[in-house]
Amino acid sequence: MGSVAVVFSRGLAGLDAPLVRVEAHVGGGLPQFHIVGLPETEVKEARDRVRAALSTARFDFPAGRVTVNLAPADLPKESGRFDLPIAIGILAATGQLPSRGLDGLEFAGELALSGELRPIRGALAMTFRAHRDGRAFVIPESVADEASLARGARILPARSLLDVCAHLRGSAPLSEYRSTRVNAVLRHADLADVRGQAQARRALEIAAAGAHSLLFSGPPGTGKTMLATRIPGILPPLTEDEAIEAAAVQSLASGAFQPERFGLRTFRSPHHTASAVALVGGGSPPRPGEISLAHHGVLFLDELPEFSRHVLEVLREPLESGRITISRAARQADFPARFQLIAAMNPCPCGYLGHFSGQCRCTPDMVARYRSRISGPLLDRIDLQVEVLALPSHDLAASAAGEPSAVVRERVAQARERQVQRQGMPNARLDGSGAEHAARLDREARALLGEAAARLMLSARAHFRVLKVARTVADLERSHAVSAHHLAEALRYRGASPGGAQTSIL
Repeated sequence: MGSVAVVFSRGLAGLDAPLVRVEAHVGGGLPQFHIVGLPETEVKEARDRVRAALSTARFDFPAGRVTVNLAPADLPKESGRFDLPIAIGILAATGQLPSRGLDGLEFAGELALSGELRPIRGALAMTFRAHRDGRAFVIPESVADEASLARGARILPARSLLDVCAHLRGSAPLSEYRSTRVNAVLRHADLADVRGQAQARRALEIAAAGAHSLLFSGPPGTGKTMLATRIPGILPPLTEDEAIEAAAVQSLASGAFQPERFGLRTFRSPHHTASAVALVGGGSPPRPGEISLAHHGVLFLDELPEFSRHVLEVLREPLESGRITISRAARQADFPARFQLIAAMNPCPCGYLGHFSGQCRCTPDMVARYRSRISGPLLDRIDLQVEVLALPSHDLAASAAGEPSAVVRERVAQARERQVQRQGMPNARLDGSGAEHAARLDREARALLGEAAARLMLSARAHFRVLKVARTVADLERSHAVSAHHLAEALRYRGASPGGAQTSIL
């Protein structure tokens, strides 16, 4: 007849971690070891890792037929996290470990041939679900700090298979993990380092206050990248829930989660050679890409036209929805992607169009082709489009140092708090009706917006994005309603003059 033992573990499907029942059956017959239940290559290789780890730990590997079923059978199983529950299941089925108490525990961990437990990805997502189902989670000690972000969860870290076995026997119980983490403190580059460029600094402050997307355009050396890399220093701090959401996504990508940076906004800056899969995620199994790893943080795309147009087009949906769905023939995964896009580009192929040196020799046709690498629909989704002018060195030397990041961050945090109190979210996330309601346009502002929409042929999306930027400008000035001068500034950041002339930088 044989004997059966059941051990609980977790799979990964996007941010979800569905329950997996590891059923181990040991029976008579010729020695064989089979793993069934839609295992991928890493899981099939568990046969050799588990056999070697049990032998090293001085356990007897059964001489008969061993069958391990990973249920449900229609859920693909990947990675080495099932090594530990498979080993525990075999030991329980052969009577080398007591099966009592297994119902209240879940296990995940990759086994070294020596029996030591190696790190796994997705520990935070799995711990959330284990806690929700009322079970303690036995995991490798190296990922216990990450798992402890799941508030209230019972986490039992172990260094090796022997530690887990001693706990199940009751001879040396595992101690419940208690995090000693302190809030991370990181010194960001200071905005005071940027001299001149008052309009670009102002746009950066507005973008930070309302979580708006921003595009800088200007010749090389004007400070576009310098400005962009200083936005983390002026953004408001993450809330506890936002920090946990961001950490949960990062835990799904090997090496992306850093416990010492918990609570800090991420700043992702992929190279322009990045593929669409690297940017939005994918693979088998699907894993998050750069836009999801920048969740509640900043995605900086330098040299924007140098990115493949196909790569840039995949940004359009997540910029609107804050989520990305990756569909494959066998499975589908949904990842959050509420990132703030900051981009930079040159005005022409050589980069020096409009430079005071007059050295640009690009023809109008060359400039048009260069700028056409960025589609109109993507540009329409970027809230602020700002030209960064080249300044002679003697003008920069004569410029006074700007406000430090700490002063700007205080204004930004106050403006963001007004938005949260008013509508529960930053202005950039408002829908059309929400933007209309929040703006509270006075008569003069309403007339200006109507004139601008008619003369500039603003799309419906651009209309509402102008409203949201104007609302942020008003919030920075602590104004209850959006006035005409707030709206005029917002129109200027769309590359349009309120007097009616189109002056788009792109």
